[in-house]
Amino acid sequence: MRSYNEKISIYNGMASTIAVSLPNNYYPIFAISILGASNYQVGLISSLPPLITLLMTVPAAILLNRLEQQKKTVAMSILWARMMFILLIGVVFIPPHFQAWAFLLVIALMNVPGTISNVGWQTLISGMISEERRGAFFSDRNRLMTVIGMITTLIIGIVMKKETENAAAYQILFLAAFLFGMVEVYFLFKHKETVQPRPKSEQKNATMDWSIFKIHGYKWFLIAALSFNFTWQMAWGLFNIYNVKYAHATILWISIFSVANQLVQIFSFPLWKKWAEQKSNTLMLVWVALGMATAPFLNALSTNLYYLTFVSMTSGFFVSGTMLLLFNLLLEQSPKEKRTYCITTYNILLSFVAFVAPQIGIWLLEKNGIITALNISTILRFLSAIVFFIMYIKSVKNRKTSLAKG
Repeated sequence: MRSYNEKISIYNGMASTIAVSLPNNYYPIFAISILGASNYQVGLISSLPPLITLLMTVPAAILLNRLEQQKKTVAMSILWARMMFILLIGVVFIPPHFQAWAFLLVIALMNVPGTISNVGWQTLISGMISEERRGAFFSDRNRLMTVIGMITTLIIGIVMKKETENAAAYQILFLAAFLFGMVEVYFLFKHKETVQPRPKSEQKNATMDWSIFKIHGYKWFLIAALSFNFTWQMAWGLFNIYNVKYAHATILWISIFSVANQLVQIFSFPLWKKWAEQKSNTLMLVWVALGMATAPFLNALSTNLYYLTFVSMTSGFFVSGTMLLLFNLLLEQSPKEKRTYCITTYNILLSFVAFVAPQIGIWLLEKNGIITALNISTILRFLSAIVFFIMYIKSVKNRKTSLAKG
């Protein structure tokens, strides 16, 4: 039986998924086909948001740490972020030479309130969902959100299959995203938040608690998760450029890639949840990283659109594990009394990695070509799996030591 907050969170997640997936899947093709963006600018679509997140996470954490109730602040931040879709509608009216840069500027600005809402939501929802319910709830929530995202993407692909170079079609897309963003804000306000006064020790150190780096499990989580995210995100810009410029994918095919990926995610979320409960989040992330390592190499083998759809399906199996296990492992390795600091620190470091990684991917593309860049990404992803395996071995060793002392 779901609690009230669990039900409302699922409704909120569905609206959020539609608001985000409506435009996000099509940013690269919009930038390339309508705005004439260069490879470097396409790379910035992935890099600019985390740069803004990097700059905004500490101010966001300071603000949120001073609040006993965070729901209103998080909701208003989402509202401002979704209103930026209205600005995207006007980008095509700017002189052509400035359109791509104006588009990137709006994407960056969107992440100012977006950072506040992201940090606040993670802390907010972790306090609303009990620890014993967390794994099952996030598995179900992620699966339902993926279903909604898949249906949304499929509808867009069918409706807009002949509109790849029609600017008006993208404007309608941005308007629809804004409207669903309003629904998202409505359901966030419907959550029931309990006032939880901060412990005195936390109130005295509102900006940062450096002792979190002495927490063995959390420290190893940072090393492994950031290594994995670097290798994962390095290829994002490469995939976008490969699909549009080399495979000549249209809106319909971009939608098909996404739907194929999401369809597999829907059925694999419960499997990752089951395996994580049986083995551990850390051990399963070893397999996730190994699976994710195959994607760049497999993409580089062919530009056949049907083949790339199959690769998207295989990738979806491991993406679902990534989405579920990384967040669960973050909460697992973050002590409750220091969770806000742990989440904030992770987001700051993750933002830095997410800014640098796509740019390195684009640099490898310019220096060595798309195929070599994708293959290098595969090698680095494989190495990140080894880091997770080392973390797992150390966690097992520490657990045995603790039991022996106990």
